[in-house]
Amino acid sequence: MTTRRSRGDGGLHWDERRQRWIATATVGFDGRGKRITRRASGRTKTEAKTRLRTILRDHEDGLTIAANHYTVGDAVRDWLEFGLSGRAASTAANYRTIAHGHVIAPLGAHRLRDLTAEDVERWLRAEARTVSTRTLRLMHSLLSRSVRHAMARDKVKRNVVLLCDVPTGQAGRRSKSLSFDQAEAVLDAARGHALHAYVVLSLLLGARTEELRAMHWHEVDLLGQPDAKPPVPPSIAVYRSVRAGGDTKTTTSRRRLALPQRCVDALHHHLELLGRFPAPHELVFATSNGTELDAHNVRRSFRRIVADAGLEPREWTPRELRHSFVSLLSASGVRIEDISRLVGHSGTAVTEKVYRHQLHAVLDEGARAMDGIFPERARGSAGDSHSVSHSPRGSGLTR
Repeated sequence: MTTRRSRGDGGLHWDERRQRWIATATVGFDGRGKRITRRASGRTKTEAKTRLRTILRDHEDGLTIAANHYTVGDAVRDWLEFGLSGRAASTAANYRTIAHGHVIAPLGAHRLRDLTAEDVERWLRAEARTVSTRTLRLMHSLLSRSVRHAMARDKVKRNVVLLCDVPTGQAGRRSKSLSFDQAEAVLDAARGHALHAYVVLSLLLGARTEELRAMHWHEVDLLGQPDAKPPVPPSIAVYRSVRAGGDTKTTTSRRRLALPQRCVDALHHHLELLGRFPAPHELVFATSNGTELDAHNVRRSFRRIVADAGLEPREWTPRELRHSFVSLLSASGVRIEDISRLVGHSGTAVTEKVYRHQLHAVLDEGARAMDGIFPERARGSAGDSHSVSHSPRGSGLTR
C-alpha cells in the first residue's frame, strides 16, 4: 500500500483532464495567512517528482517565488535602476548603453536561474570579435554586479559570471606621447587660443584634464614666497576634479605642484585675456558664461591646436599631454618614483605600464653601466690577450 508523503514534502497527483502528473508544494504563507503554493507538471511521474524536488530545494535555499520567471534582462535592468547611485551622469549613461546593447540584447531572454558558465563564455567569445578587451571587462563586470544584486534579493543562488575569464578582444587605439619637437610645436600652436594656458599646464605639469577643468583661482599661487626659508615657488593645488562628488581619482592625486616659469607666464597671459581680476571661487578654465568646461568642447578645441601644429588631429587627445609629460621627464633622466608622485599615482606600476612611452629606440643604461664596471683596456697592453687561460673560477674559458 502506498504511504502518504510526509508533511512539507509536497504532493503528486494525476490530472485526468490534462493527462499530466501535477507536483504541488506549500512554500509559506502570505501576509493574510493564505498558503503560498508552487506547482509544476510532468508527462511522467518521475519528471514531476524531479520538478517537485527543484521547488523544495529552491524554497530551502531561500529563492523567491518570482525567481522562476526572473530573466537576465530583469536582473540587469534592476541593477541599472538601483545600483548606479553616486556615479557621474556620464558614467551611468555609458553603463546603460553597454548594458542594453551588449548584455541585455544577447542574454536578456535567458532565465537567470538557468544561466550557465557556458552561456557566459559563449557570449563573451562572440562579443570579443567586435569590441575591445577593456569593453569586454566592463561588460563582464556589469553582468556580474547585476547577478550579485539579484543574489542579495534571493533571485538566484550563485554567480556563475565569476567563474568565467574575460577573453582578449579587439585591439584599441594605444595611447602615445609627443616627442620633444612635437610638444614644442603644440605649445607654439596653442598661443592665441583660448586653451593656451590649459595646454601648457597639461603638458608641463602632467595634471589630469578632469583636474584642470575643476581648478579654482584660490588654488593658484602665481607669486610663491621667494623670501621664505626655504623659498616657496609658485604652485597650484590639485584638490578636486569634475568626477562625481568632486573628489580626485585617488587619495594620492591630492597634491600641490610647483609651476614652471612657462606655466606662470601662461597663467598671467590668461588673466590678461580675462580683462579683470577673477574672484577666488571662480573657475580658472571656464566657458564664456563662467560654467565648467565640457570634455567634448576641450577635445574639439584641442584638435584645432593639433592641426595648427601640423599633426593629425584625429590621432591625438588632451589626455595624451599627460602621457607626454611622463615620457619626456623619463627620457630626461627623472626617476620613475618622482614622476609617479608628480602625476598622483599611488605606485610606479601604472606610471611605467600605461603612461611612460619609450622615446628612444636604444636602451643604453645597461651598456653605460657595464662600461663603467668593465672599462676597455688599451689595445696592445700587457693585460690584453686574445685568449683567457684561466677565469677567476678556473673554468678555462677561451675566446
